Amino acid sequence: MPAAKKKTTTANTSPERRRELLNTAAEIFAAHGYNATTVRRIADEAGMLAGSLYYHFDSKESMLDEILSSFLTELWDGYDAVLAAGLGPRETIEALVTESFREIDRHRAAVAIYQKESRHLAAQPRFGYLSDSQQKFEKAWLGTLERGVADGVFRADLDIRLTYRFVRDTVWVAASWYRPGGQHSPEEIARQYLSMVLDGIAARV
Repeated sequence: MPAAKKKTTTANTSPERRRELLNTAAEIFAAHGYNATTVRRIADEAGMLAGSLYYHFDSKESMLDEILSSFLTELWDGYDAVLAAGLGPRETIEALVTESFREIDRHRAAVAIYQKESRHLAAQPRFGYLSDSQQKFEKAWLGTLERGVADGVFRADLDIRLTYRFVRDTVWVAASWYRPGGQHSPEEIARQYLSMVLDGIAARV
């Protein structure tokens, strides 16, 4: 993944407390939007004074940066492993979808923020890595679909870009309703989604 911004750290902040504060901020950003969220609101939800939050982070922008860059770094660790595994096109799609649902399970709020905020944030120099990641994401999916068509695994008449957009939106919109610890595991949801998607794009025999 493209290099993300350096994270602001405070010498005496424990990793656990830092993670708690970021999780709180992520949930508020996801529910109410970044612009509508104040530092005071985050501090209130975290049970601390607004001024005390600056002991841990220099701004709410730094918090958002760390939330998104951490999510994308972990996402690309998983995606890069899939893409380097030498799988066939269908197996690669299956693994990418499964990895995506695992990331929704781990970072549901960050995914929701990314969906809502990335387009306008990407115009800011600090968040330029969002555009880089999106381009890399598109290349990985389109390349896999194109390989599947070329190999005869997917239909020859498949509209590659339309299929990519459909799969992308179908998977990531799940962040709006998914809750960790629910009835279905990320792997089970991925399996159900894949059974619906792949029956539509597999080559006709």
